[in-house]
Amino acid sequence: ENREDMLSSKSNRLTEALEEANKLFSGVSRAREAALDAQFLVLASNLGKEKANELHSDMTTFDSLAFAEDLLTFMGINRIEVEENDSDSEGISGGYLPSNAWHKLGEETEKYFKRAPSFHYMLGSFKSDPPVPRQRIERQKKTRGGEEKRAMPAQLKKMEESHQEATEKEVERILGLLQTHFKNDPDTPISFFDLVIDPNSFARTVENIFHVSFIIRDGFARLKLDDDKLPIIEPSKDNEGRQDDRSAGARNQVVISLNHQEWK
Repeated sequence: ENREDMLSSKSNRLTEALEEANKLFSGVSRAREAALDAQFLVLASNLGKEKANELHSDMTTFDSLAFAEDLLTFMGINRIEVEENDSDSEGISGGYLPSNAWHKLGEETEKYFKRAPSFHYMLGSFKSDPPVPRQRIERQKKTRGGEEKRAMPAQLKKMEESHQEATEKEVERILGLLQTHFKNDPDTPISFFDLVIDPNSFARTVENIFHVSFIIRDGFARLKLDDDKLPIIEPSKDNEGRQDDRSAGARNQVVISLNHQEWK
């Protein structure tokens, strides 16, 4: 209704209407009210556009050709008249710039910039040699034959077998000593600690206990406690060993604690 009044450059009715709409928008709680606010925003935008188009300013438009001519003149270009081409109706002017033309322009323009412009090449970056291709290291392909796969496990298996063979031989040696003693004197049991303890080596003592544990586990010998509650060891008879193999509850696992001080 007040379209003409709002479009007037001397009137602030459009600004007042926008301020009033901002106050009313804070109380919007329904969809219909929001739709009316959006409709008003569209009308206000159209009115603002028309009002801006009707404004008249005395500013002159930027002429790129005139600016280029003034710039070349400032840089000191020397004009050389050339003949008129047959295909063109207008004259073509040419010339060359002095060697310090760009330097002169830079000194003048640096007064209007508070920071230095970013560096860039006017005629493109310098030509650089292409990067040297890296020599490709070919990985060894996995063979399906299995010869290489068996190489390392075979070595480990061989070491494992040799260690196992050494353990078995030591266990058999100790068992042989135990059986030989009982053949010579079957009524005298052997003290467990007298059998396993090496007075000159703590490590050897631990190994002896480790090896004797296999003899006990497999049922070739058994441990008892004497009258002084100290362990004694004696070889098992064949019938006892077979019965122990059949019944898992006949044998018990025992953990022995032995430190260096106790060994001494």
